[in-house]
Amino acid sequence: MGFRHELKYRVNEGQYRIMKARMRRILRADKHGDRRNEYHIRSLYFDDFGNRAFFEKLAGVHDREKYRIRIYNVSDSVIHLERKLKRGDVATKSRAALSREEAEGLVGGDLRVLWGREDAFLGEFYVAARLGAFRPVVVVDYVREAYTYPLGNVRITFDKQLAAGFDVRHFFDREMITTGAMDGTEMIMEVKFDEFLPGFVRGLLVPTVPPRMAISKFALCRRLADRNAWEDM
Repeated sequence: MGFRHELKYRVNEGQYRIMKARMRRILRADKHGDRRNEYHIRSLYFDDFGNRAFFEKLAGVHDREKYRIRIYNVSDSVIHLERKLKRGDVATKSRAALSREEAEGLVGGDLRVLWGREDAFLGEFYVAARLGAFRPVVVVDYVREAYTYPLGNVRITFDKQLAAGFDVRHFFDREMITTGAMDGTEMIMEVKFDEFLPGFVRGLLVPTVPPRMAISKFALCRRLADRNAWEDM
């Protein structure tokens, strides 16, 4: 299944600047980044009628999964439906490309847009969505800065300006209204690798890196979405 280790940290501006200065000398900037080595990610998450994905994350369930639609730089040129499987500290992803029409259909709750697609993963999503009464619950929006190293297939990312979007109908709108989900000076650092993390890469993080956390962009934004729903009642 291609499981990879995922370690997450909540870092402040000062910690970020120190680690960034170290990484720029040794690691490679992500090929998808702009001149600032950044790109924008927007994901629309689904959950079932019992909010299983949300509550399993809060409870720290060892084996869990989430489905989402993801786009980059608020463009419909690349659209993926993804499933992320977590087993403790390791994770793997499955995905399939969607058209803009298919994605908008799923956002609106119309699973029929997948009829005729000969893709095993899309078939699995269709069955899970029908059985679980899936619905889109929150948009997760942020800017990512990423660094890579080939040995160990290492990828270190800084996810900034995390924000939640509540009106999922505007998923593709560049001017979608969002609400910040973290303090403006904080961000989430993720360290991902395959079988091992090279010692010198680990040395770039120590002693600056704070203790590891079971932090989730989805959970942070979902809390905001639920709070917004109660306030609107």
